[in-house]
Order: sequence, then structure tokens, then C-alpha cells
Amino acid sequence: MIDTPPDVARLYHEMLMTRSGAERLRMGCDLFMAARHLVLAGLQAESPGDLPARLFLRFYGRDFSPHQRAAIVERIRAWGDERSRSSSAP
Repeated sequence: MIDTPPDVARLYHEMLMTRSGAERLRMGCDLFMAARHLVLAGLQAESPGDLPARLFLRFYGRDFSPHQRAAIVERIRAWGDERSRSSSAP
């Protein structure tokens, strides 16, 4: 859906292009982190378990085949298990 008038979109684009590449990169990273926080909050509200795998699936799940997704989720869960074991070791 495009609900922005073309002249406003053009002006906005021109304003963005006046910023340096580093500023635009920082803005993109900030937007990604804001989206990540919103998604995490929603996932935690649904169910607190398995957040890393569910976060991966929400952001990147459609980018991979079912076989690739399953392998990546398995590795994410194994990594989480390794982290919990090492953080609880004496």
C-alpha cells in the first residue's frame, strides 16, 4: 500500500540523501533494533520459551527452505543449550 503523495515521497527521499552513508546506516540499524524489540515483546507475550529460534523464524523464516529452516532452528536451540550449560557450570 502506498499512501504517500509522490511529491512528499520525493521530498523525503531527497532529505534522506542529504545524510551521510554512515547516518543512513545508523538509521537503518536503529529501525531494525526497534522492530526486533517489538517482535520480541510480542513473542514473549505469546509464550516466553524458545525466543531465539522463534525470533529467527519471524525475521528470516521465509528466506529458507523448510529443510534449511529446520537445520538452522536445530542449531540455534543447540547453541542455547550450550550457553545454558556453560553459564551454570561452577
